[in-house]
Amino acid sequence: MTYDVIVIGTGPGGYVAAIRAAQLGKKVAVVEKRATHGGTCLNVGCIPSKALLHASELYAEAANGFAGMGIKVKPELDLAAMLAFKDEGVKGNVQGVEFLLKKNKIDHFHGTGRIAAPGKIEVTFINGEKQAVEAKDIVIATGSEVAAIPGIAIDEKTIISSTGALSLPKVPKRMVVIGAGYIGLELGSVWRRLGSEVTVVEMLDRVAPGLDGEVAKQFQRILEKQGIVFKLGTKVLGVESDGTSCKVRIEPAKGGAAETLDCDVVLVSVGRVPNTQGLGLAELGVKTDNRGRIQVDPHYATNVPGIYAIGDVIAGPMLAHKAEDEGTAVAEILAGQAGHVNYDVIPSVIYTAPEVASVGKTEEELKEAGVAYKIGKFPFTANGRAKVNRTTEGFVKVLADEATDRVLGVHILGADAGTMIAEAAVLMEFGGSAEDLARICHAHPTLNEAVKEAALAAEGRAIHM
Repeated sequence: MTYDVIVIGTGPGGYVAAIRAAQLGKKVAVVEKRATHGGTCLNVGCIPSKALLHASELYAEAANGFAGMGIKVKPELDLAAMLAFKDEGVKGNVQGVEFLLKKNKIDHFHGTGRIAAPGKIEVTFINGEKQAVEAKDIVIATGSEVAAIPGIAIDEKTIISSTGALSLPKVPKRMVVIGAGYIGLELGSVWRRLGSEVTVVEMLDRVAPGLDGEVAKQFQRILEKQGIVFKLGTKVLGVESDGTSCKVRIEPAKGGAAETLDCDVVLVSVGRVPNTQGLGLAELGVKTDNRGRIQVDPHYATNVPGIYAIGDVIAGPMLAHKAEDEGTAVAEILAGQAGHVNYDVIPSVIYTAPEVASVGKTEEELKEAGVAYKIGKFPFTANGRAKVNRTTEGFVKVLADEATDRVLGVHILGADAGTMIAEAAVLMEFGGSAEDLARICHAHPTLNEAVKEAALAAEGRAIHM
C-alpha cells in the first residue's frame, strides 16, 4: 500500500503531523512501536508526571496548608490509589489520540519502523512478521529516551529513570536525584511531598540550567525550604546497589574529599538523547550532528530527499509543544503551504510548586549578545489574589529592549506560572512592547496582574509596589 505521508512515532510531534497532513487531504499512516499512541509524553512523561505532581501537591496542601484556612483534616496517603489515578489519566489521553487518528482516517501500524530506502518503510511487528509500506514522504518523529550515565545500570527498582519514578511501589525513605534539571526537580518534589528525604546532586553550580539566573536562585531557595537538599558543583563517581538500597559516591566537581550518600532509591535524571536507533539512518546516509540529532533544513528536510524529521530527534528544546508545532509545520510544508515555527517564542515550564515558566531570552543571554535591556519585576507578595490564596512565593520578571521597549523575555516563578506565561508568549509573537503589556486591562483580582505590574515596573511605574 502506498501513502502520501508516513509518520514514524505517534508522540505529540508525530500524531499532530499525521492529523494535520490528513486535514490537508493527504493519505496518511503512522508507525508506532508502543502498544498505545502518545509517545513518551502521554505514556511515561508529561501526562503521568503532572498527575502525580497535582495529587502530591493536594496531599501536601491538605497536610500543611488547610488548617490555616480553617479546614481541619488529617490526610492519609494511599499510594496505590494515587498511582491508579495517574494511570487512569494516561489511559484517557492515549485513547483520545487513538480516537483522533481514527477520526482523521489515518492507518496505523503497531510495530518498529525501519526506513529501507527513500519512500519505503519496513515494519516489524511484535510477532516478528514484517511488512513493507511505501510513501511519497516519510516524517521521523521518534522522540527521545533517557540519557544514561556510563557505569550506572538502571534497573527501575533501586536505580531508576523518570519512568520508574512514576511507579514506585512505596515511598522511599531516602532518594538521591542525579541531575537538577526540570525532570529531576519535578519528580524529586513529588516524592519529597509524599515523605521521602530527597537530595539532588548536580555537576553544575546551579539548578535548572537554562533558566534565568536570578529566577533559578530564588527557585532553589524555595525548594530548599520545602526540604530538598542540594549538592551543587558535585559529580557522581558511582552508584552501588544491593537490590534493596544504594550507595552514591560523590565528590566536588572541582576536586576535594569524596563522600557517600546512603539511600533507598537513586533517580538518574541527566537529560534525554534522540531516539534514532534502528531507523536505518546510517545506511541511508542521513546526516546527524555530534549529539546524534538528525540534521534538517528550515523545512525539516534531511539531506535524503523525501525524509523529514521533527521533535526531539532534531536540534532545539526537547519539549512536547515544540514538537507539536513542528508537526503542524512539516505537514503544511508537505502540502505546499508555508509552515513555520518561531523558535524565539517557545515557552518552557517546570511544574513544581510553585511553577517556573519562561519565554524568550534570559538576562544572561542578553548580556552575552550585547543587547541593552531594562528590567521590570513584581513580587507575588504584593499581589492581592496571591495574598488571599497564600501563594506569595516568587515574582514576575519582564526584560525589554532598552531602545525599542520590545519585550525580549518574560520569566515567572509562582503559582500557575505555566498558565500565566501564555499572555507573554502571545504578546511577543506579535512583537509587543512592555508598554503594550502594561496597558492591557487585566482582571482583578488575578495572579496575572503581577505580569501587568512587572511590565509597568520596566518603566519605573508599578502601581502596587
